[in-house]
Amino acid sequence: MTLTVALAADHGGFDLKQQLLTWLQNQEYKVLDLGAHELNPSDDYSDFAQAVSQAVAQGQAERGILLCGSGVGTCVAANKVAVIRACLCHDTYSAHQGVEHVDMNVLCLGARVIGLELAKELITAFLKARFSGEERHRRRLKKVLSLEKGAGQGGI
Repeated sequence: MTLTVALAADHGGFDLKQQLLTWLQNQEYKVLDLGAHELNPSDDYSDFAQAVSQAVAQGQAERGILLCGSGVGTCVAANKVAVIRACLCHDTYSAHQGVEHVDMNVLCLGARVIGLELAKELITAFLKARFSGEERHRRRLKKVLSLEKGAGQGGI
C-alpha cells in the first residue's frame, strides 16, 4: 500500500516544500500538494495548516507535512483541528517517537531552521514509523483525545 501524504507550506517554507515534493514523489509516496503553488509573501500559514489537517482528518491522506519559517505557526494551527496530533520536530528521535507513542499524524518543520537533508531524514523517520499500540500508549492517547472533546479530565 502506498502511503498518501498531504504536503503544504506558506511562503516561509515554499522553497523547501518544492524540493521535498519532488523527493517524496521519487520515494513513491502519493503526495497531495495543497500549496502554496506560487511564492506569495502575504500568504498565511494557518490556511495551509487547515488544508493539510482537514485532508488527514477526513482520511484523504494518512499523514501530513507542514512547513513554515519556524514550524511553530503551522503546528499551533494544525492542532486546532480535531484528531490532529501535529508536532514540530527537528530531530529524528522525536519524528519517529511521536508516531510510535502519541500517534502523531502531522509533522511540522521549520524551513528557516533546518535544511533539505535533515528534512528528508525527519520525514523518513516520520513516515516509516508506526504507532506501537502498547497499552500505556493507548491509555495516554485516550486521555489526549478526551481533551478534544472538552472533557479536560486528562487524569491530572
